[in-house]
This record gives sequence, C-alpha cells and structure tokens, in this order.
Amino acid sequence: MRKIGLISDTHGHIDEEWLDFLADVDEIWHAGDIGTEKVLDLLESKKIVRAVYGNIDDTNIRKRTKKNLRFNCEGVDVWITHIGGYPGNYNARIKNEIFRNPPRLFISGHSHILKIINDKKLGLLHINPGAAGNKGWHKFVTTVKFIVNNGKISDLKVFEKKRKI
Repeated sequence: MRKIGLISDTHGHIDEEWLDFLADVDEIWHAGDIGTEKVLDLLESKKIVRAVYGNIDDTNIRKRTKKNLRFNCEGVDVWITHIGGYPGNYNARIKNEIFRNPPRLFISGHSHILKIINDKKLGLLHINPGAAGNKGWHKFVTTVKFIVNNGKISDLKVFEKKRKI
C-alpha cells in the first residue's frame, strides 16, 4: 500500500496548507510546471518524489525530471505527463500511445483545472490535480491524495482553498 500526494502547476510556490494535507503520504507525484528547483528540493527533503517537467520549467528542472513517467505502483500502471489532455480530448502528442497501450492511471497537469474522470472506453482513471501554485487564472488551489494498493486506487481526497490573488 502506498499513499500518494498529487500536485501540479506549483509555479515556484509552496503552500503550507497543502503541504500539511500531504504530510501523511509516502510519495509526492508532481505533474509539471514545478517552477523552481527550490520547490523540488523541498519536496524531495520530505518525501519520495516522482516528477515530470512542464512547459515553464527551465533546463535545471528538466535535467532532474522527465517529460513522461510511466511506472508501476502497487500493481497499477501509471503514466504522468504535463500536457496530456483528458478523456475525449487527449493531446495529439500522446493520443496514439494512450489508445494503443492505456495505463490504469493517467495523470496530467497544465490546465489548472481539477479533473477526476473515468475513461470507460480505455479503462483508465484520469486525474489532473489542478494547480497548487499562485500563478495563473485559477480561482482555487487544489491538490489530491489517494491510496494505491494491490492494483486498486482508493480513498481519493481533494484539498481545495480559495487562491490569494
């Protein structure tokens, strides 16, 4: 059993409230637009981190992360990428692969919109945790946590608070 904290689009910002929300997780997965190495360093000092880079991330962050991560966690095939789209509107860059070899859990960021969608056609769960940072047009800061155990995803919880503008 692994407790997972999922964030995206921090854009260089760490929020103590969502950090507290993720205090009990085993790993933090970041779906890109990390923003600064300081964010990555802090997260890595607290938990195991699996992260992809996003379109705003510089060369230093890109050296420490990947464009796509595909791995197995507790019997669940996971694919994380920053710009991936969502069921019914997958990004052209990943569309062929996701239809040819769909993961069980597909995670993307970029939109700053929290989305949790079952893709019944592909038999996968899509999660976009929204935006954990303070930059962008979103009105709410959001993160997600869940449990992965024996091939199943459960106990999904969402952190949400009004963004300070």
